[in-house]
Amino acid sequence: MSSPFDTGSGRPTTRVRPYALTSGRTEPAVDLPLEAVVETLPYASQFDWPVGDIRTEILKLGTTRPSVAEVAAHLQRPLGMVRVVIGDLVVAGTIGVHATLTENATYDERRSLMERTLHGLRAL
Repeated sequence: MSSPFDTGSGRPTTRVRPYALTSGRTEPAVDLPLEAVVETLPYASQFDWPVGDIRTEILKLGTTRPSVAEVAAHLQRPLGMVRVVIGDLVVAGTIGVHATLTENATYDERRSLMERTLHGLRAL
């Protein structure tokens, strides 16, 4: 029996509804802004999900430190659903979330964040 997160190999001919992948949840378990940078943690390889499982795909993407919006765009999945799954991965200890800006952020850092966020949104 496959996982409810299983997307199969490639794009499936019939898609699982996003609410089925998140058990109907619409909010992530942790505070997760769409511009937050996620990173796969070193010991995440101990988890053995089926090939094509969305969690596996997110962990693969997390090695390049994308934003939450970029993950959703790359996977071509709804942002809300991806946020919930990433939140679950954070709670499981497989993904880390990096703060985007502090109060002391420079103008250039803020501009860079806005550009990355806009790029991710356009890709959605």
